[in-house]
Amino acid sequence: MEQIKTMSAPSPVPSTPGPGTSLKGKVALITGASSGIGASVARYFASLGCRLALTGRNLDNLQEVVEECIERGLERDQILLIQANFEDESDVKKTADQTIQKFKQLDVLVNNAGTASLDSIETLKLETFDTIFAVNVRAPLYLTHLLAPHLIASKGTVVNNSSLYGIRPMPSMTSYSLSKKSLDHMTRCIAEELAPYGVRVNAVNPGVIPTRILERMGVTDEAVQKTMFEFCKKTHAMRRTGTVDEIAKVVAFLASSDSSFTTGESLLADGGSHLLVTTVD
Repeated sequence: MEQIKTMSAPSPVPSTPGPGTSLKGKVALITGASSGIGASVARYFASLGCRLALTGRNLDNLQEVVEECIERGLERDQILLIQANFEDESDVKKTADQTIQKFKQLDVLVNNAGTASLDSIETLKLETFDTIFAVNVRAPLYLTHLLAPHLIASKGTVVNNSSLYGIRPMPSMTSYSLSKKSLDHMTRCIAEELAPYGVRVNAVNPGVIPTRILERMGVTDEAVQKTMFEFCKKTHAMRRTGTVDEIAKVVAFLASSDSSFTTGESLLADGGSHLLVTTVD
């Protein structure tokens, strides 16, 4: 009688870790985390189990973000809240000092804090130009300088929040566009300098993302804001603006080991806006 062969069950296929899971247990400093993209990055990193140092100018908003991070799984003592205005050099240094004092390490630096204003070559005010460059360029440069030894120790990552308008000009936002172009090149310079130490430095360049940025620029009428964002949909090949959560996932990709062979990159997340030479219907 032919012997019936029994077959063993196939070995289970190892599950593939989800995006950003290498951030679990790491320490990330996220600047400008009290609203918009920075707040969304904080919430997403919290859901991945990443310990957080969060900065912002608006203390009430920042405390709300802390509570949302706790809802996503972090313990209160895993979050450091730092009220800071990055126009002030001493606040930049305070941010670096308090982060290391609290966590004794740093694995990820997300330079997200930024400011903007409407201006052109005809309406340019040097005071406004200086403020934009202080927050958008000098602060991330100085903060990265202060924290470089700790990033080298952890073979960490830096993600700079730039803009589509660092790649292509934006009418009536001359100073802002110039600052983001500077941030992109700073990304490349520092990436080359820190690569021998195993530190990666990248930038994400979002298209138009509906946040409170127009309000901070002085556009306070909700109807006008809505009209402007509706128009912006026509400047994106995908016929829509992006969301803060979409950008947060790109930041997590660049911050995590998922992008382990990527450095010095300015990654466009702009719905194809850079493809267009005219608006779409």
